[in-house]
Amino acid sequence: MPKPASKKQLIALPNSVYLAEMTKKIFQSGFVWRVVENKWPGFEEVFWGFEPHKLELASDEQIERMAQDKRIIRNFTKVKSVRDNAFFIQEISEKHGSFGEFVAEWPAEEITLLWLYFKKHGSRLGGNTGPYFLRTVGKDTFLLTRDVVQYLIGENLINKHPTSQRDLKLVQAAFNDWHQQSGCSFSEISRTIACSIGENYSE
Repeated sequence: MPKPASKKQLIALPNSVYLAEMTKKIFQSGFVWRVVENKWPGFEEVFWGFEPHKLELASDEQIERMAQDKRIIRNFTKVKSVRDNAFFIQEISEKHGSFGEFVAEWPAEEITLLWLYFKKHGSRLGGNTGPYFLRTVGKDTFLLTRDVVQYLIGENLINKHPTSQRDLKLVQAAFNDWHQQSGCSFSEISRTIACSIGENYSE
């Protein structure tokens, strides 16, 4: 079962770790995760250790060279998102002290609003990319995988994969209720549902 990190642990993570994990999930989206993992040392070299204060200063020419580097997966729009998200992380850090503090203080009972915030203000963090990133760094969140969505539809909570604010509010309310009843984290509830559904297990 996934174990959420404490607020202290989330705050202690440097901005470079947040940008690195954000980038990994963006590149893994729609791609074979194993390939990204195998190339990851090259990613760390090409993207200067994922230090946001360095990457936000990268020129367009440097971004183009990074996108042609064989040590990484050469996808220009995803490479460009690294600089965009460096700006995003730095901007939040200036307002909240660090990106970790911002993530740590966001209430899990409103986690879908954080997903929407990432989608609106970050780069390529929509869909399941933002939630997967949060799960990876330790923020308590459920995931809307195929199995979880199938269960929610079966319970007549929604009738399709939730993307609208209305449907996301319904899903959030259901998870809040299960959390209060069970005392389990959102991550544990989500994983339990996914494991229970069966053959399409995708968490």
